[in-house]
Amino acid sequence: MELRAIGERASMSFAAPLRRLLPRGDGHHVIVLPGFTADDRSTRPLRLLLRDIGYHSHGWRLGDNVGPTPAILEGLYGLLERIHRDALAPVSIIGWSLGGIYARELARATPEHVRQVITLGSPIQMIDQDSSSVQGTYDSLKHLHDPSVQRHVRDAFLPMLAVPATSIYSRTDGVVKWQASLIPRTERSENIRVNGSHCGLGFSNSVAYAIADRLAQPEGEWRHFKAPSWLRTSFPPAQDLDLAKLPSAT
Repeated sequence: MELRAIGERASMSFAAPLRRLLPRGDGHHVIVLPGFTADDRSTRPLRLLLRDIGYHSHGWRLGDNVGPTPAILEGLYGLLERIHRDALAPVSIIGWSLGGIYARELARATPEHVRQVITLGSPIQMIDQDSSSVQGTYDSLKHLHDPSVQRHVRDAFLPMLAVPATSIYSRTDGVVKWQASLIPRTERSENIRVNGSHCGLGFSNSVAYAIADRLAQPEGEWRHFKAPSWLRTSFPPAQDLDLAKLPSAT
């Protein structure tokens, strides 16, 4: 199913003229974090798009995302601190898959540095006892990970983010169980459903529109996403996380 990402990447290129329809940016800084086993090459099309519509976009420059190694964790906090200091303003963070988990933890730890968080197909509610199609690869790299990082508590049971958060997910995700990507809907958090593959989320035209719409909101005036009428079919009705049905440890 993830071979669909090839077509989604091509469709993003063919739809380049449609970029003029995207909401324009205000010039604030945006960090884009790659998914598991990926690097900045995977997020380059999205970062270039963000630059085209008016943002200062940044890759993470930490090589392959092999999981929460000490070097990656230190590098992430250093990256956010550095860009926030240079920008003199909060920074938006977009995280693809595992990158989205990093993004939420950065926002939870340093909310004063973060404007908003957008995640793409991120297994937000997944804990160590759960599994995904890449679990074997992840486990093979665990010896590199910081031993203090253990996911025994689902994100929904951690302190809520103090910044606006959007989770973009697909029910035809071929890597992550889509239910794991859901977050509670609150005044400042939401789920947006799109069609497509996990590996194609960063190339999807629907995702690009949703990201541009979210980033274009004036700081302090965040609102829930509402697709324009001409794009309604690209955004099926989303499901929100029901805390009452979420197991606490399994």
